[in-house]
Amino acid sequence: MFQLRKFNILLCSLSLACSAHAGKLAIVIDDFGYRPKQENQVLQMPQAVSVAVLPNAPHAREMATKAHQRGHEVLIHLPMAPLSKQPLEKDTLHPDMTRSEIERIIREAVNDVPFAVGLNNHMGSAMTSSLFGMQKVMQVLDHYNFYFLDSMTIGNSQSTRAAQGTSVKVIKRRVFLDDSQNDAEIRKQFTRAVRLAQRDGSAIAIGHPHPATVKVLQQMLPTLPADITLVRPSQLLHEPQHNGDKPLVTDSKPTKPEKPRNPFRGGETCALKQQPPAIPATRALSIIAESIANSPLVKTLKSLF
Repeated sequence: MFQLRKFNILLCSLSLACSAHAGKLAIVIDDFGYRPKQENQVLQMPQAVSVAVLPNAPHAREMATKAHQRGHEVLIHLPMAPLSKQPLEKDTLHPDMTRSEIERIIREAVNDVPFAVGLNNHMGSAMTSSLFGMQKVMQVLDHYNFYFLDSMTIGNSQSTRAAQGTSVKVIKRRVFLDDSQNDAEIRKQFTRAVRLAQRDGSAIAIGHPHPATVKVLQQMLPTLPADITLVRPSQLLHEPQHNGDKPLVTDSKPTKPEKPRNPFRGGETCALKQQPPAIPATRALSIIAESIANSPLVKTLKSLF
């Protein structure tokens, strides 16, 4: 009985150790409220997949309510002015708007997107790069206890600086899944998001309810590596944020390492004359168990029992 209890403690400790070092990946699907068919498919995905709803979309309230009922985190996908000239959604935020105008737009958005706990920007390169404009946004969000997910549509976003002096937490998108709606490219970006989460501890990927994106997510979410945990954006509010993507190792052509100088030929690897004896499985498990049993985490747990 004691041995079984000890074994269970070891398994629990190993599980805790693995989860503590797991990379956290958040996936947010933007532009909800226009495509109920694809959006309902998104809502069949794991609950940690979150949705961002355009407040003036025809199905905004319906899809926000349905997402919440099915356990998904809901954000307001608030239109903000881009630098480029293009058609804009109703009530798009501009840097030169007064605080009262911004307050009205956000208040109406909160009403149109029930159950929202955060807000992210739809487009917005002009707005998010304006410190003065974003300070007004953060001051309003402060009253709603919302977090702000910066879609990072421009590199010099001022969202983090603008949030200083408020209670608003800012988190940042690392990967856009579907700038291209090609299946292979979406897979590539999904894999990139996973690898960023593994390397840096966490990553946020944003996609849209396009048929190709939905199909790729349906295929790839069940195959997430064991060291990746799918989380909601709100679970990353206290994680370190990254302002830029440092190149991943395999993003650039690997260079062939120089062969180290070896002045002693005798130090070179010798061919084995015979295979070493196999280690019995029981001995291998015993070694693993001893290693775990002597770890600081297990010693702490033992002291509690």
